[in-house]
Parts: sequence; C-alpha cells; structure tokens
Amino acid sequence: MRNVFKTKVLFLLIFALAFVGVSGEIYAKSESSNAVAKASKAQTTPDIDFTISMSKPWTHLLEVQMDVNWAQMPAQLEVKMPVWTPGSYLVREYARHVQDFTVLDANGNALDWRKINKNTWQIDTKGAKGVRVGYRVYSNDLTVRTNELNYEHAFITPPATLMFPKGQIKAPSTVKVNPYGNWRVATGLRPVVGQANTFRAANFDILYDSPIEVSDFKEKKFTVRGKSHRYVVTGEGNYDLDRIVEDTKKIVEEHYKMFGELPYEDYTFILNLRGGGGLEHLNSTALQWNRWGFQPEGRYKAFLNLVVHEFFHLYNVKRLRPDPLGPFDYENENYSKLLWVAEGTTSYYEWVLMNRAGIHNPKSVLANYARIAQSLERQPGRFQTSLEEASFDAWIKGYRPDEHSVNRQISYYSKGELVNFLLDIKIRTESKGAKSLDNVIRTMYDDFYKKRNKTFTSEDFQRVCEQMAGTSLDSFFKKYVSGKEEIDYNSILNDIGLQMVKLRPENDRPYFGANVRSGQGGMNITSIPAGTPASEWGLNSGDLIVALDGYQVTSPQAMNFHINRKKAGDKIKVTLFRHNKLREMEVTLGKTPASGYAIIPVANPSEQQKSLYQSYLGASLN
Repeated sequence: MRNVFKTKVLFLLIFALAFVGVSGEIYAKSESSNAVAKASKAQTTPDIDFTISMSKPWTHLLEVQMDVNWAQMPAQLEVKMPVWTPGSYLVREYARHVQDFTVLDANGNALDWRKINKNTWQIDTKGAKGVRVGYRVYSNDLTVRTNELNYEHAFITPPATLMFPKGQIKAPSTVKVNPYGNWRVATGLRPVVGQANTFRAANFDILYDSPIEVSDFKEKKFTVRGKSHRYVVTGEGNYDLDRIVEDTKKIVEEHYKMFGELPYEDYTFILNLRGGGGLEHLNSTALQWNRWGFQPEGRYKAFLNLVVHEFFHLYNVKRLRPDPLGPFDYENENYSKLLWVAEGTTSYYEWVLMNRAGIHNPKSVLANYARIAQSLERQPGRFQTSLEEASFDAWIKGYRPDEHSVNRQISYYSKGELVNFLLDIKIRTESKGAKSLDNVIRTMYDDFYKKRNKTFTSEDFQRVCEQMAGTSLDSFFKKYVSGKEEIDYNSILNDIGLQMVKLRPENDRPYFGANVRSGQGGMNITSIPAGTPASEWGLNSGDLIVALDGYQVTSPQAMNFHINRKKAGDKIKVTLFRHNKLREMEVTLGKTPASGYAIIPVANPSEQQKSLYQSYLGASLN
C-alpha cells in the first residue's frame, strides 16, 4: 500500500511541476498576437492541446495530458471518453482503461472532480480559464480499434485514448506525441509546422479518425496520380515491401479509374505484423497481419484483399455515408440498416477491383462467391435474420457470436457481398450492359457526398439502383435485403451465362451434424446447426462426447471413423458428459447434405450472355 501511495503522489507531483513549468508559455498566449486572433472568435470553442507520452512502455501505460483553455470556461467542465470507434460497431467502454485521473489549474493547484457516469468526469474549475487534465490509459490489446504499448511499439487509437469536452466535438485540437527512445511517429493527421511530432485536427471527428503508430518502423513512400502514399511497417516477417507497394499502386489506380479522384492530400498504410484485420480512415488505414502470412501466394493475395477493402472505404463509408453514420454520437450506438452496403458492398469490390488490377482472375472471383454461397447454406440463421436486421443488430450480435449464432444470425459482410454480386449482375442485365453497380456507387458518391454532403437511406440506395437498372428492383430487395428468402442464384446468374452447381449432391453417407473440437478426454460440441440429427435428438453445445457405441473418441478422425461405419438411418449411441454428469443418448443419423459449390458457364451461351460476361469480368466466357 505504501509503494502504491508513493507512486500516486509522485505522479501528481510530476503533473504539477510539468504544468507550472509550461504555464507561462500556455497562459501568456492571452497577451500575444495569437491570443488577439483567438479573441476575434470570442473564444466560443476551447483551445485543446493533448500530449501523449510513453516513458515506460513495459507498463503498457500511455500517459495523456489534456490542456483546455477557454475564455468561457464553465463552472463545471465535463470531459468524456468515447465508448466506441467508427467502423467497428460495438460499445467497447474505453473508459475502463483510464486510471490516475488528475486535474490542475494554471498555478498547479489541484481541482476537485468526480466521475458522474461510466465515461464522464466532472471538474470544478473554480473560475480558472485553463485546466490541465492528466490520466493514464492501460494499453495492452493489439487490435485495429484498441491500444497497445509495449517494448516494440505504441499503436494508438484516438477514441480509446483522448477525451473530449462535453459539447465540443467540433472544436479543433493539437496532439503532441513524445516517442519512447528513438521511435518515430506516423499518422494521417496534419503536422504542425516547426513543432516536432505535433499534429493538428480541425475537429474531433478527424482526430478520432487518425490512428497513430509509434515505433522504429520501416517506411516506403510511393506516388500514384501525383498523390503521396507510404507504408509504415512495424515487425519482422516474410513480406516483400517492394512487391506490396507495386501491387498497392495497381489497387489505388483502379480506385482512381472508378471514382475519378483520390480524395486526400496523402495516404498512410499503417501495417502491424501481428494480429489481424483492418480499419478504415479518411487518409489512412490500420492493417494487421500475421508476420508469416505473406506466403504462400494465396495468403499474400488475401492480404491484398484486406488492403483493397480498407482503401475502398475511403469512398464508401468515410465519404459516402449510410444513414446515420455521421455526425457520430461517440457515447451511444449509431444504428443503421445499411451495414450490408457499408461492408458488404466494400467486400464485393475487393474481388472486383483485384480482378481489374490483374491480381485475381475471373475464375478465382467466381470461386469466392461459390464458397460464400456454400457457407451461407450451412447457416440456418439465414431464415431468421435479414441483411437489414443483421446490420441493425451488429451492436449486440455481430461482434458477440456464441454457440447459437449459426442458427439465428448471418454476416452482413458475407451475405452482403453475395447480394451485391447478384445486384451488380441484375443491374447489368436489366440495362443491357449499359449500367452496373459501379454507376450506382459513383453516382451516389457524387450526389450525396460531393454535392450535398449528406447521408443516404435504404430508400435512396434502392432508388439509384433502380435508376441504373431502368426498372423496379423491389422484388429483389424484398426477397434478399429486407427479407429472408432462399437465394435463387441461377435466375440471375443465367443472364450472364453462368450457373451455380452443387459438386456433391445429397447422398446416403451418414450425417451427425454437430461441430466439434478436441477437448480434455473427448470431443467438445462447439455448435449445432438447427435441423441436423444432433440437434433433433437432443445434443447440446458444450457437451463432451467421450464415446460412440461404447468406443472412446478423442479426435475428430476417431469420431468420423465410428460414424462412417454406419449408414443414413442407423442409430448411434452417444456417451457424453453434460455439466459433469455422465449421460447416454441415441441419435439417428441422417443423410449427408449437398456440399461443394461452383459457378460455371452454362451450356451453349447466347451472344448476349457472352457480351454481358465479357463486360463484367473482362474475359471471354468459356
């Protein structure tokens, strides 16, 4: 207890001394020419300056200092921490990582404060026109929406790190980063001229949209269409940065061809070689990939798919924004039925633009959609949840899957990608090749973002799709977007000379139906799709299967061996532990369902089918 107390006293003393040491510089502004310029605004918004330090990376504690100077300082200033970050639709409660909160006035005197809800601190300013808030943020979770600080680097997600004064989301701010040792700083924020590692943001939407990487990173710069780009890479791995840059140039060029512009001054790709995933930003992206995940070739192309996905978000989501994604409420969920457009359309264009860039080919593109169709058919949840419902419920379901998710949910990413694939073909067919989904996205980008700077609704999206198709698409949207009907692939694919086929139809091989993995002394049931024999005969997720027909099973291979000795319709005795109690149950095996999908050309395609296929995938139908 004593050591803890001494540490806290020392922490307060450091903040006090630091505040007094620079208070002359901070508060003398009221007598400078800068202050005169600010006075012209009548200081309706505060001056906000952040400093982020990392003096002991091994503690995983980012040290944050927030200076708020305001001629109209309220008697009680409230500072708040966001609860989520745009692009990742889950309330993450960032305030839970805050500790050692302190507040000082310009003279280094401690001010009283209290926490009034989960993410708000209320400060008694006592007439002060400037306060310094200090706190530390525990940062030991490397994802694209959280913070990590350790011996290797600091990855800083601003919404998880920086507070905002109540009601002042539109206020400008500066951020100074004090790197550890010889580390350098990379971010999409604009630098402040003449001040090392100091950056400015016109408002908190921009500040919160700009991740920061601090490390001894590798860097490679390149230019596309006169715009500066760079990769910033932290970590060792089997990547070839020169090759990544050359392929990324092709990707960026295809986006330029589609939209006619690169809507930024410069762009930063932040790549950490641990973890996995990506998050989009206005002029940067945070990417994470396994350090050994750039070989073989299939894994390298999967990485490039991630690059395309996050880069396409530049246009779709960051600028062309579904209702109500912006202006953001950082303290509550922002519900939308359009995440299937935000993410599904973006996932669809991964493959379209990779094909146009010559990285993927038409066969691999079609194979991808066949895989998604097969995966979707294995999810009974497709009859329970529509694309719009999956989008709306992302906040409570999408990022919180459980053993029952397969029976009640779908992914607005994967089904959204599949529906966009079919929607593109539908528009091309109905317009006789004159229009496509490209025209929809481009038109909406120009209209809603560039001309009107407003969000779009579900009705807007359908209306523009119909405008391009030249006919009503109401049936399509009611079945596959707001509805839950089984997708009739061939009614759409046939129009461009393609067909979806099942490679392995239903057969009489025995089928058990539970998803399992090896556990201690048996096989753990991880999930059970509805309608399978395991489900119908009463097995539960969490059961530990230890024997089949009296024979021990400790591996998937052993379990399959026993099941495959039977035939469909036979019974099999299952011995299992449920809640530590031994039980025996009997399951009647079913028939193995169809599996393996492929999208292949129809026999004897017409000239119109060949033409539509050619214009879509840039290759001959054969």
